[in-house]
Amino acid sequence: MELIGRYCMVRTYSAGVFAGTVASRDGKEVVLTDARRIWYWDGAASLSQLATDGTSNPGGCKFPAPVAEVLLTEAIEIIPITDKARESIASVKAWKK
Repeated sequence: MELIGRYCMVRTYSAGVFAGTVASRDGKEVVLTDARRIWYWDGAASLSQLATDGTSNPGGCKFPAPVAEVLLTEAIEIIPITDKARESIASVKAWKK
């Protein structure tokens, strides 16, 4: 599966989950651009559903503001995100504490 240039959900072993555009992948290392940490979500039963359908409750999600680039090590799951889900994820206001 070609993932470079695609908007994907990446679950790591210990750093959590991120959504962003895959810039590169080398084994378990993935570089994402325009990446948001998916810290807490509501309105989807799983990451797979979030990547497919998005969230039905954007106000209940906690996604911080995106970073320009992040290197993720120990990537254990990469799920392509649909256009519908991408719009939903983008609709979640940046969470600040």
